[in-house]
Amino acid sequence: MANEASRSEQYKKIHDLVKDIHVAMLTTEGSDGKLHSRPMATQEAEFDGSVWFLSRQSSGKVTDIQHQSHVNLAYSDGKHAFVTLAGTAEIQKDRKKIDELWNPLYKAWFPDGKEDPEITVIKVKVEEAEYWEAPPNAIVRNVKILSAAITGGKVSVGEHEKVNL
Repeated sequence: MANEASRSEQYKKIHDLVKDIHVAMLTTEGSDGKLHSRPMATQEAEFDGSVWFLSRQSSGKVTDIQHQSHVNLAYSDGKHAFVTLAGTAEIQKDRKKIDELWNPLYKAWFPDGKEDPEITVIKVKVEEAEYWEAPPNAIVRNVKILSAAITGGKVSVGEHEKVNL
């Protein structure tokens, strides 16, 4: 278990890596044992060990979570940051949290707005995070990749860490 200072640093690192990534892929396990991944809108919130989403109560992901609460979230900025968060999901009808997370664009999924009876909160309590981060500068990144190829992987292409939260 990490102490509070290092936990805070880990939370900040994860937040910094995913804050500008607008979509996460949520992977759940269906009752048939098959994995299902779907895109979810990332909420603009400080990472505190949990990740929040709004969903329709009647969606397959809610059914999957009710069957098996272990989920995975995958983020990629398509350039240099890749993050995976593993944890336990729970379904809530927390009106205060719905108000907090609400964005007018969500009316596309919830025609009755924040009062839509289908609106549900998915809370993912993150237990483990893993990330890969290459230098954001393309020239530096390509030089490191070339160096690693020449040296048989003896040069680090970027940062990789696995963190238990």
